[in-house]
Amino acid sequence: MGHVIEKLYVMRAEARGIVDAAVRAGRGPGRERDLVVQSLKAAGAATLAWAVSGWWLQDPVALMAPWVAVVLVQATVYRSLFKGLQQLVAIAVGTLLAAGAEGLTGNTLASVALVLPVVMLLSNWPRLGDQGIYGPTTALFTLTSGPVSSLTVSHRLLQALLGAAIGIAVNALILPPVHLRDVRENLGSVARGAEDALASMAEGLAEEGWSEDTAAGWQRLSDRLQQRQESLRSARLWSHESLRLNPRLPWKSRKKLPIPSESEDQRWGSIVAQIGAVSGTMTDIADENRTIPSPDQQALHDYGRLLCDLAAACRARADLICLPSAPEDARARLDEALDSVEQRHDALHKRLTDERGISAATTAVLGTLLVQAQNIWHDVAPETWPRATAGA
Repeated sequence: MGHVIEKLYVMRAEARGIVDAAVRAGRGPGRERDLVVQSLKAAGAATLAWAVSGWWLQDPVALMAPWVAVVLVQATVYRSLFKGLQQLVAIAVGTLLAAGAEGLTGNTLASVALVLPVVMLLSNWPRLGDQGIYGPTTALFTLTSGPVSSLTVSHRLLQALLGAAIGIAVNALILPPVHLRDVRENLGSVARGAEDALASMAEGLAEEGWSEDTAAGWQRLSDRLQQRQESLRSARLWSHESLRLNPRLPWKSRKKLPIPSESEDQRWGSIVAQIGAVSGTMTDIADENRTIPSPDQQALHDYGRLLCDLAAACRARADLICLPSAPEDARARLDEALDSVEQRHDALHKRLTDERGISAATTAVLGTLLVQAQNIWHDVAPETWPRATAGA
């Protein structure tokens, strides 16, 4: 009974997810609406291809045109063209080899046994990419769907060419996809993740009883940040590809696109790396099997406050970069956070250099943490960096 209730709960959650996605698609631009548009375009391309090949031309192998058309409405115009060329080569190879085997053996079973091993090997050719599988499937259709002749072979190839032309044309001329929003969303995700990781470490250091488990949680946040960084890199590649051969965006207008600069990817990539370094140092300090000394509790509290201010600076910087219309107070919040960062950094630096009786090992650990925080500060606002050297 419990298993049935669990299944019903999962089904209800999935249904709610579908409804929520439909609501988001109707509410405004987003990934859900993009998916709806691409799905409708693929269905429309297949319908048009069938109308031309099956209804108007009455071709005996009319299935090839809509089959190819629906596959070639890809996520970018460039990908449609590139995949189309790969698919046409795979279809041509599969069709011609199947026709040759049929002409050689005169028997369908013998032809299938002869040609399939060859086309299956060719389907793994890297230049055909993921379209190589259309070689074996086309060979099977050619051998099993009717008599093989020069007429049916030529019709099959022409129908594939027709379907490719319709699929590529529909994708290029009707709302050609442009993937700009994903870059901003993923960049925002990295920035918010950096803020969350720094805030979590700051909160943990405010407590006296933070442990190895606490540090392990910080390391998991850092690892998650690395994954978000990979997603951002992928989104940037998709963005570049979506602009290639896209008639929707004239070349001159591409410099004015509302998309964050690639320098922001480098900025947040460096911040992510430094957060990983901080979490790694904290993990080493918490590890009871290592001899790395822990700075005194007050120094860690002060360092936590420094990380808290860096988290606030990350949030303000993210608002300035990722929001189309940044809040008016974002710049003021950034300046306020940076002022606080400077004060806390200088106080910790002064304490590190002035305090007597502190061991060399403790000085090295606290100094390492300060350098890592200083690097985050520099990446968040390099234009303010001279202020740091003045107080050092």
